[in-house]
Amino acid sequence: MRIITAPARKMKEDDSLPFTGLPVFLKETEEIKETIDALDYEGKKRVWECGDRIARENLDRFAHMNLYSALTPAILSYDGIQYAYMAPEAFDETEFQYVQKHLRILSGFYGVLKPMDGVTPYRLEIKARLSVNGCKDLYAYWGNKLYEEVRDESHVIVNLASKEYSRAMEPYLKSEDTYLTCVFGVYEGGRVVQKGVYAKMARGMMIRWMAEHQIEDYHDLKLFDEAGYVYSEKHSDENHYVFLKNPKDS
Repeated sequence: MRIITAPARKMKEDDSLPFTGLPVFLKETEEIKETIDALDYEGKKRVWECGDRIARENLDRFAHMNLYSALTPAILSYDGIQYAYMAPEAFDETEFQYVQKHLRILSGFYGVLKPMDGVTPYRLEIKARLSVNGCKDLYAYWGNKLYEEVRDESHVIVNLASKEYSRAMEPYLKSEDTYLTCVFGVYEGGRVVQKGVYAKMARGMMIRWMAEHQIEDYHDLKLFDEAGYVYSEKHSDENHYVFLKNPKDS
């Protein structure tokens, strides 16, 4: 079983644990970096989708970027809401082993990351308007590489990624794959509504919960009950597990 999730825009450096390997697609990362380096200032801002303050920060990052040393384990480098609720800094050894085996972080810059792969801070969304090596965008550039790297002999992929990142996987799924998307929402106005910030929190909590309980069978995800979420059989199907905050109202 593999679990996919998204990165966060905000990143930090953390030397509390050593990284244990380098990203598998580092050659492609170098090519993406060279493409960004060749852009003028306004071109970089368009790719990064940011204002001048963040653009200047990332200009400095890219100017001094070393992809091979002084790196942070990927799971500790991302500093968004999902990762705060995942709380990997509190993992014990067995939990780190679990996520290293099962979790894969999708990235526009690095492609696919194992949690303990060493990374450096960067800014690049997978949906960025960046043409690399003749490809119209990063989805075209990465093609089926992310899918082929993620899938394992179980053919089970648990999707805890946002839509822009899961979109990089879904066109390449095969008939033998079990692709399960977890939805975290509330029941409002006669339908399930998923709200971005709360979904990010829940995805992080589910990854932590899976590591704590060493989940190996995706059917056991139905037992997830953090922060008031309860599995809703009524709203779920074989490809979507729906967890509701207010199941009594549904």
